[in-house]
Amino acid sequence: MKICVFGAGAIGGYMGAKLAQAGADVSLVARGPHLAAMQANGLRLAEESGEITVPVRAEEDPAALGEQDYVIVTLKAHSVPPVVGRMAPLIGENTTVVSGVNGVPWWYFHKHGGDLEGTRLASVDPGNVQWNGFGPDRVLGCVVYPAAEVVQPGVVKHVEGNRFSLGEPDGSKSDRALDLSKALSAAGLKAPVRPRLRDEIWVKLWGNLSFNPISALTHATLDVLCTEPGTRGIARAMMVEAQEIAETLGVKFPIDVDRRIDGGAAVGAHRTSMLQDLDAGRPMEIDALVGSVQELGRIVGVNTPTIDMVLALVQQRARVAGLY
Repeated sequence: MKICVFGAGAIGGYMGAKLAQAGADVSLVARGPHLAAMQANGLRLAEESGEITVPVRAEEDPAALGEQDYVIVTLKAHSVPPVVGRMAPLIGENTTVVSGVNGVPWWYFHKHGGDLEGTRLASVDPGNVQWNGFGPDRVLGCVVYPAAEVVQPGVVKHVEGNRFSLGEPDGSKSDRALDLSKALSAAGLKAPVRPRLRDEIWVKLWGNLSFNPISALTHATLDVLCTEPGTRGIARAMMVEAQEIAETLGVKFPIDVDRRIDGGAAVGAHRTSMLQDLDAGRPMEIDALVGSVQELGRIVGVNTPTIDMVLALVQQRARVAGLY
């Protein structure tokens, strides 16, 4: 089984290091000083249990790696459409593309059923680049839970979590899903195959769509924005609007909105990924995390006044920073 992790930064590097340590036939696509360090010295993974350094096959040009059985995409959502063409050498007739990207996935309505079957989402797949380039039948969904960071080129620090939930768009337990689950499990990762992956997508998105933009606007950490009455109220209003959209689409939430916010507060003084990106001068995942929910609201006829307002503010914040 040949596995390529495309976008081997923090999360992709963590997954790649664990797979390589377990002896899997894994390769990584990366760039810049991080790539150069991995090629020269291997990939160093710092975990609570200690540090390991593993030799890895890392390349900038996917053509050097050839066709793969699985291509696991761990890029930021806005970074994927521009590189779909570059990924072509990795993809053969039977290649599975694993979408480990935050936010509403571009394939959301593939095998969804009902009147919205096959609906495309411009906010996450402008011009249908991924839909046409990969083809939705190739896709296996993945919800990424670990937190990690690249602390220096070639060095990934694992912060918490080791679960990568997998799921077919139609909810089946396919051979390709089960085979990848076994490979990830052999590497010490949790990889359950879920029949209702969209439910998990929304529970994670629930926090991302609200906590991320509010933190970028206020620079508050999770413990503050989830407990201060004003910011908690804004987050709650956004999440209530999102819940109505999701439930209209058939999603079932296993917890209520206040427990979800309390869970965010319990994480502590964490700076969200959107705030980290803003501070580092990197483009933020605004469209995948917030714009996509607004678009879904328009599709199903649910008003989103709080989401609309926060989206407009964070878009303008990004424009002022030259990041949107």
